[in-house]
Amino acid sequence: MVCKKQGWGVAEMAVHSSAIEQAASHDRSRAMDAFKLGDRVFYWITRISAILVLVLLGGIIMSLIVGSWPAIMEFGSSFLTTQRWAPSAEPPVLGALSPLYGTILTSIIAMSIAIPVGIGIAVFLTELCPLWARGPIGMAIELLAGIPSIIYGMWGFFILGPILADTVQPFFIDLFDGVPVLGSIFGGPPSYLSLFNASLILAIMVLPFITAISRDVFTTVPPVLKEAAYGVGCTTWEVVRHVVLPYTRVGVIGGAMLALGRALGETMAVTFIIGNSFRISPSIFAPGTTISAAIASEFAESDGLHQSSLMLLGLLLFVLTFFVLAAARLMLLRLEKKAGK
Repeated sequence: MVCKKQGWGVAEMAVHSSAIEQAASHDRSRAMDAFKLGDRVFYWITRISAILVLVLLGGIIMSLIVGSWPAIMEFGSSFLTTQRWAPSAEPPVLGALSPLYGTILTSIIAMSIAIPVGIGIAVFLTELCPLWARGPIGMAIELLAGIPSIIYGMWGFFILGPILADTVQPFFIDLFDGVPVLGSIFGGPPSYLSLFNASLILAIMVLPFITAISRDVFTTVPPVLKEAAYGVGCTTWEVVRHVVLPYTRVGVIGGAMLALGRALGETMAVTFIIGNSFRISPSIFAPGTTISAAIASEFAESDGLHQSSLMLLGLLLFVLTFFVLAAARLMLLRLEKKAGK
């Protein structure tokens, strides 16, 4: 109509329509170019971020290897089998057996305590707890994860350690006195600073991770599955055992492995309460040390071969954590594959 009012002919109208189409096509082309540019930028940002993680990981490994190389050349494989730690001796005698023993033992004891308690709390919050209490209890558990580790160490040193030495440890010492094997494990004089005390602190510290992740995965169980189990007469325990845990086992194991990684590398809290003794004792009530505690307590005053040995301890902790998490990942993959079949 506009063209007719302006007296345009058919040729002019065709030219005008062609110009409009070309402008619209040009606008679409510019928009597509902008979208493609945004995609390329996003792709390279994410790719560089992923590569940066690998570069940082490789840099950490290389720095540990370079720093620990003198100790590797000096001690070789005997570093793993030597218990004595005497940096001031001539020549120095340095071995990782005691820190490795303490690291593995405290982590095992801590996870043995934290896993059943954490899963039990998660089951209570999702299946048994009244609605009005779920929020406060869940928030209190999660707040435990926000407490600095040095506060746990101070609390363990001044409060928990004396309580355990005055009540819990004497009870177990008397209970298993004279019993083969158990008498050695729970033997010795009570002590404020011990492997057991450090393990209990670790269990409290990793408890929020296990509880929070277990609770989150428990809430993903379809209600129809639990209702069907209750409908055929199952008890709450049977529903949890045969429905909830099998459905969420991958997530529960993942949470436990995350907590184990935290337990293996915890430093300040353990340093406060473990005793820092480079001695292997069959009793869990005896003082000991871990890799992280040994590094934290001695690195500032170390130099030369002593410092290199501490770097080698850090490398061993890195390797130990890597293999533990890798084994956990492989186990999760096998569970997922089995569940898929």
